[in-house]
Amino acid sequence: MDMVTRQRPDAPARPTARAKILAAAADIARDVGPANLSLDAVAARAGVSKGGLLYHFPSKADLLKAIIEDHLRHFEQELAACRGPDGGPVNILSAYLDTSMVDCAQKTPPASGVLAAIVQHPEMMAPLTVFKRQMLDRLKADAGEESTALILFLAMEGLRSMKLFDSDVLSTEETDKAVEALRRLIGCTAAEVA
Repeated sequence: MDMVTRQRPDAPARPTARAKILAAAADIARDVGPANLSLDAVAARAGVSKGGLLYHFPSKADLLKAIIEDHLRHFEQELAACRGPDGGPVNILSAYLDTSMVDCAQKTPPASGVLAAIVQHPEMMAPLTVFKRQMLDRLKADAGEESTALILFLAMEGLRSMKLFDSDVLSTEETDKAVEALRRLIGCTAAEVA
């Protein structure tokens, strides 16, 4: 008789081969640079055969496109997960600020794989540009004043770019002051956001 194995609801899900491949590609891009991102290196790092990698991503361009899509999907999921102290959703301005700050606080930027994709295939910048434009439009729709959304968007994109290109010249105190000023601008405090 075959046994069925069920995962406990509280146990973390095992990453799929596809997820391992995407994580490996982002790691390689970060560790050795986007120009050295090869399918062989990604397969080895992910612990899959080259055939297994090609099953999920028939070409390097497909892999790079998936890296961008995965990055954008993850950001959207993090935005949706933002909750206020009452457990309810927070406004998009607060969610964007907090999600962007978590993104920037990570030791290595998760967008390194995205950078690899656009370095090798500049046309892959298009979905990222569309995503950013839609995000700005969402922020503007939720802001009382358009300039509030514009300032928040530019500040967060600037912080993210400095982190991505390892050119952050701000001290922790300066970053904290800027974030607190943004919180005042959008009308929330750190205590209002979980």
